[in-house]
Amino acid sequence: MQNYRSRIYRKYASGFQSSNSVFDIEKASRWGKAYDYYFRDWLPKDKNASIIDLACGGGKLLYYFKERGYSHLSGVDISPEQINLAKQIVPEVVQDNILDFLKDYPDKFDLITGLDIIEHFHKEEVLDFLDLCYKSLRNGGRLILQTPNADSPWGTTHRYNDFTHEVCFNPNAILRLLQLCNFHNTEVREQGPVTKGYSLSSTIRYGIWQLQDAKNHETQENYLYWTIVGRRHL
Repeated sequence: MQNYRSRIYRKYASGFQSSNSVFDIEKASRWGKAYDYYFRDWLPKDKNASIIDLACGGGKLLYYFKERGYSHLSGVDISPEQINLAKQIVPEVVQDNILDFLKDYPDKFDLITGLDIIEHFHKEEVLDFLDLCYKSLRNGGRLILQTPNADSPWGTTHRYNDFTHEVCFNPNAILRLLQLCNFHNTEVREQGPVTKGYSLSSTIRYGIWQLQDAKNHETQENYLYWTIVGRRHL
């Protein structure tokens, strides 16, 4: 019997993300403004830092790092369609199972990113993934994740909009798992509308969301996604 993951990931870009065969620089540039806000103060100061993007997809985040002057970039993804897109930006991208890949790279990276990946793992795989990320980081290195917010009123929408999603997290759950896997200085941020620099509509939405947060006093429940960071001990 064919594994459902293999069948879906083979056509993930065209079947699930409506991507074409050419990297969209304009779209990636717009996302770069959002990443500036979401990752503020978390990125390496050294532009020669070794950075890998896990489940790099079509290379949108790798493009962001490249545009910000980082020079030692690599990526891994299981989808051949996504790999073909990402290689248009960074040649050092490989097609592989992420858990298998990380086993071969202990103490290798200063920054590991994994946007919209951890929710695709089964529970046992989540712990394996976090353990492997920790071992693959250099001392003082950071892991940055992005994942849907289980506490959000729209949490189930994002949990079930992709057939390959297996789990969903609220802040308490993901922070406890990171700490279980030896990460320290962990932090969770709500990934809401960008305050400025992305688009006028985003700035307006940010203001509306802030008013809603002030009214409800429950900021953590409103946001669709979390951005999470954990660090390996020096």
